Amino acid sequence: QHNMAKEDIVNNRYKKGESGNPTGRKKGSLNRKKVAQEYLAFLQEEVNPLTVIKELLSNEDVIALALIDKAKKGDLTAYKVLMYSAYGALKQSIEVTEGEQPIFKQLDLTLLIK
Repeated sequence: QHNMAKEDIVNNRYKKGESGNPTGRKKGSLNRKKVAQEYLAFLQEEVNPLTVIKELLSNEDVIALALIDKAKKGDLTAYKVLMYSAYGALKQSIEVTEGEQPIFKQLDLTLLIK
């Protein structure tokens, strides 16, 4: 619960150029990206479902293996995530044959201006 006066909300709490957190984030503190990377890299002994051997795997490895397992069972979303991660976005191309070419290959703009 915030006990801000109505006029504080309407007129903003801080004057122009004044920060709501003047000291900023503490030096050396981890941001969300660093925390996520740290937990994804965390290692533990797990049975690899592909090799069925107990290995030292990161959380990132475990997640990737779970996605592979789901994709192998027909989960299209898991397949797409894996393909995007491994190879990037799919490039779509359209092949146009001569029969599909526009009737007017070059438009005469002078006809439209008159």
